Amino acid sequence: MKKPVPAACPCGSDRPYEECCGPLHQGTVATDAEILMRSRYSAYVFKLEAYLLASWHASTRPPHLDLDAAGPATKWLDLRIQRHEITAPDSALVEFVARCKVGGRAHRLHEVSRFVREGGRWYYLDAENTRDGVG
Repeated sequence: MKKPVPAACPCGSDRPYEECCGPLHQGTVATDAEILMRSRYSAYVFKLEAYLLASWHASTRPPHLDLDAAGPATKWLDLRIQRHEITAPDSALVEFVARCKVGGRAHRLHEVSRFVREGGRWYYLDAENTRDGVG
């Protein structure tokens, strides 16, 4: 009898979710900004608002997200990390392209996100540059 193959993580790492973003969603600390970015993408796929807010720096974090407003019409397709750059001991940039379909229409989100590390934890700070944005 074949053992079932665990589902690949939505972040594109080719690892099972349970070994990749799953532990971060349960409280494990991301070791770098790229790993945090990947886990945030997966959190958008699974609509994990609490995780997204907790991993967002307090200085720029919105009071809430309305992920359900997008409804089932938003389907995240893939994430491609283009660059992960350490800019200082406690800051980094992650450039990525995320593709999704909204109501059957394809969109690309190309962004350079800034991250900071405080108290040993990485946080999403903001987007330095957004092109081809999805609302």
